[in-house]
Amino acid sequence: MRGMAPPRNVPLTPRAVLFDLGGVLLDIDFGRALAAWEAHSRLAPDAMRAAFAFDEPFHHHETGRLDDDSYFGHLRRVLALDCELAQVRAGFNAILIGEIAQTVRMLEAIRTRVPCYAISNTNPSHVAEMERAFPGLLPRFTRVFASHEIGHRKPQPGAFEHVLREIGVPPPEVLLFDDLAANVEAAIALGLQAVQVRSPEDVRSALARRGLLA
Repeated sequence: MRGMAPPRNVPLTPRAVLFDLGGVLLDIDFGRALAAWEAHSRLAPDAMRAAFAFDEPFHHHETGRLDDDSYFGHLRRVLALDCELAQVRAGFNAILIGEIAQTVRMLEAIRTRVPCYAISNTNPSHVAEMERAFPGLLPRFTRVFASHEIGHRKPQPGAFEHVLREIGVPPPEVLLFDDLAANVEAAIALGLQAVQVRSPEDVRSALARRGLLA
């Protein structure tokens, strides 16, 4: 019948799709950074690993309040590393393993039908490494919202609010894919559609339910 609302269990077709990068489109592993730094540390391996934390300098680095060299200098002190900053950077960038090919193919399939954006907690070093190692990834997006550029990290509401203002799409018509439950919950609290990604199948099924992927 004309004017009839869609069934309640059918989500709105999104007018914008947001993709997290690490854990959704890229495999990452911080253990690779720790393994790279072990050879340079004066600490025992277990002590060095225990000393690494997502601490205040880490958060400042990812919100643009601390530049790469300042953060890598912090890591060199905390982890007791006897090496140049270039080697600290190389270890830090080693967390980026490779593209998750199935999900990248889905991004490629839908990006001509709906604007696709990246929203990522990241930093200048990792973005530069992504551009070098995976040159075809970031250009697939209409725009990349990196935390160090917008000054907010997920799950802070400010991160999502910034993106919503910039893209001009109401929250219920925006779909987020993220691997972290806290980020998904924060997005849902603001009215976005959001899916926690544990495998490419989570992305495929969510896109198919919304009519964006056959």
